[in-house]
Amino acid sequence: MLAKLSRRPRPRRCALAAAAVLTLLGAGLPTATADTQRDRDPGLSRFYEQKVTWKQCEGDGMPDDLQCGKVTVPLDYARPEAGTLDLALARYRATGDKRGSVLLNFGGPGGPGVPTLAYDGKDFMDLTDGYDVVSFDPRGVGRSSPVSCGDGEHDAFAALDDTPADVDDPRLLLDRLKKAAAACADHSGPVLPHIGTVDAARDLDVMRDALGDKKLNFLGFSYGTRLGAVYAAQFPDRVGRLVLDGVDTLTEPLAEQGIASARGQQVALEDFVDWCADDIACPFGQDPRKGREEVVRLVRSLDEDPVATDFGEEFSGQDLVGAIGQGLYSKDLWPSLERALAQLVEHGDTSGVMAFATGGLALPFRDPGGAEPTGGLVDEEDIPLDNLPAALMAINCADDPDRPTAEQVTADLKRLRAAYEKASPVFGRYRLTQVLMCYGRPKGTDYIRERVKDLDTPRMLLIGTRGDPATPYHWTVETAERLGPSAVVLDNRSEGHTGYGSSKCVHRKVDDFLLHGSLPPSGSSCGADEDG
Repeated sequence: MLAKLSRRPRPRRCALAAAAVLTLLGAGLPTATADTQRDRDPGLSRFYEQKVTWKQCEGDGMPDDLQCGKVTVPLDYARPEAGTLDLALARYRATGDKRGSVLLNFGGPGGPGVPTLAYDGKDFMDLTDGYDVVSFDPRGVGRSSPVSCGDGEHDAFAALDDTPADVDDPRLLLDRLKKAAAACADHSGPVLPHIGTVDAARDLDVMRDALGDKKLNFLGFSYGTRLGAVYAAQFPDRVGRLVLDGVDTLTEPLAEQGIASARGQQVALEDFVDWCADDIACPFGQDPRKGREEVVRLVRSLDEDPVATDFGEEFSGQDLVGAIGQGLYSKDLWPSLERALAQLVEHGDTSGVMAFATGGLALPFRDPGGAEPTGGLVDEEDIPLDNLPAALMAINCADDPDRPTAEQVTADLKRLRAAYEKASPVFGRYRLTQVLMCYGRPKGTDYIRERVKDLDTPRMLLIGTRGDPATPYHWTVETAERLGPSAVVLDNRSEGHTGYGSSKCVHRKVDDFLLHGSLPPSGSSCGADEDG
């Protein structure tokens, strides 16, 4: 679930790219401060002694006032001598009285922070009254040692597109899942076993120190709330002002998360079709009930008979599902989604929906798999176009300790298929296939489920949106109870994924907390139509 609401569709490549965060390798890590870690393992000292060198960002469309830099982190924190990774950073400098930096994570998992800050930075300019506003490409993402699962014809996701989750012979599905996992391992390099949120949270602490901050000030959206919560569990005495918007679950198994996400997306789709039906140009007609049926028929038709794109690849019904999911994140995107669907339905033109599926990228796939990974930043043009879905799968699987056996998958497949189809006739198969992608991968950590709770930290602000299609409101309530008394809940009685970018009330309360330390009473709310 890419989190932060953007006016731009996010990068996508294939049917398995996520339309919403499925929220949730390495061993569980003890709570420790940076100082005690340095004392325990002097090998970490060099990472905590670095400073960021900033310069103007290069690349087309980069704002003149955006600066870029990097930090170096261990590939494996248990063996800091075993190799390093560079992580890409970007910042807008403080214009007011600077009190430090605020780090932003826009979600995913797998969303790159540097281009997102470049394109959506205007939403955060108020924060420059007190902070350098900084974002980053997490390990395995964007320019920071990006993971991948293949190169087009042999791509792991494409292989699964031909194998729906309701195959009559589950053995065929399991075989392809194993091959998909192997393809991802082959194309991702040494970062893959160290890509989970436990490691990413430790990277946050290195960044905090490199930026010169004694405490971490953090604004995380969707998956970014998981990252922020894990950081708070690992480094409770390093927590500054933390805001978690569109709160992730810390406990639900992936299978349950997928059902919740499919259900939320189905509700958002029905709202979109109701809205579309009021427009004479709606490609699904003016009857909302029939319009919802037409969407299902269109997806099934494209799954049976995909259409060719301008780049020679086929565009399937599941590709369309991923594109629609992107367009449902914000009502601001609905007019563009309506036009894109009309192009497809009326003219067979995939360019509009492909813009949602790929974030507007129309580049041939580049596969860095033949090169020896160095741990340095890759050039922007060499980021694999499947990096976002590949990273999403890798991080979610690394964070999830459940690995059903082949016998369990076979026994549960019929039940799961029915549950997902009940949750959504459009998004059900898509979401179930994503969940099954962890089969064949190493078991993930139990740290998040077992250790991220009852935190002794300064108070942090958690925001849940009632009509959020990706992170349901009850996750906010459950996570707040799990984190303990430090969690303050703001109830955003509105629609869409996350609140900061769509609600002026939420925006103001978040800024008041980050800039001035002013928290609303826990349980207070922002109204759907509140402008002030």
